Amino acid sequence: MGEIYFPHLNINIESIDRVAFSIMGINIYWYGIFIAVGAICGVMLALNEAKRTGQDQDMYSDFAFAAIILGIVGARAYYLIFHGDSLLDFFKIREGGLAIYGGILGGLITAIVFVRIKKISFVKFTDTCIMGLLTGQIFGRWGNFFNREAFGGHTDNMFAMALRTDTVSGLAVKGQTALYQGNVEYPVVTYGGSEYIQVHPTFLYESLWNIALLVIIFMCRKHKKFEGQLTVMYCIGYGAGRFWIESLRSDQLKIGAFPVSMLVSAFFILAALAAGIVMYRKEKQNCVDAE
Repeated sequence: MGEIYFPHLNINIESIDRVAFSIMGINIYWYGIFIAVGAICGVMLALNEAKRTGQDQDMYSDFAFAAIILGIVGARAYYLIFHGDSLLDFFKIREGGLAIYGGILGGLITAIVFVRIKKISFVKFTDTCIMGLLTGQIFGRWGNFFNREAFGGHTDNMFAMALRTDTVSGLAVKGQTALYQGNVEYPVVTYGGSEYIQVHPTFLYESLWNIALLVIIFMCRKHKKFEGQLTVMYCIGYGAGRFWIESLRSDQLKIGAFPVSMLVSAFFILAALAAGIVMYRKEKQNCVDAE
């Protein structure tokens, strides 16, 4: 058997490397490639949506440049803070360590400042960008697959993913038990004479969840009832999916005993519900006043 095996789907991947290729001795990782492709596709989708709604595409191009940079800064800082690492390690980004909620918060802060400078509607702006953000997230999760990280606990469900133990960083095998990052135990299973841990492929769950959410938002974008509706749908949909998926993860960032991403997800859902109700009522009242 190969390095990665899906036993119930009969998919066997003989070998997979984190490094895509090297240029002048510098390794280019698949993780970075997927993030770059996701960012490019996301920006193109946002620009297309801006064109469809009669907005200035150049304005969104300017925002994308700043949001990508500050999003990466936010993702790295979030990871270091809640992982208990020093912020002095910020530039060791090639060693890994980005958290998507940090990226979203970085992009959100950028958007708040940007719309105030441009004097435009915040929710109309985010409605235009939201499908691009989802697209970036869909691609980005596949970088975790190549890194063999951000997976879940033990499972034997239909989508169970078996990782050969000698290819997983931070895994120590003792007899028939494997200890991941010093605190999560997995039973060791054997396929074809090789030892594996069998995990939830949470990268796949989140990618598929985001694809479904993107399709729903895409179908609703021409029929929305109020500005900000797509943003509300994203926050509730992504928050709900992430809350569930984080409950399966084995490498959660925590505050005490509580997973940070689950707390942030719950906040996203509640805040979006409250904001959605307020915006819907306001739009309804505006329609009544206009009659």
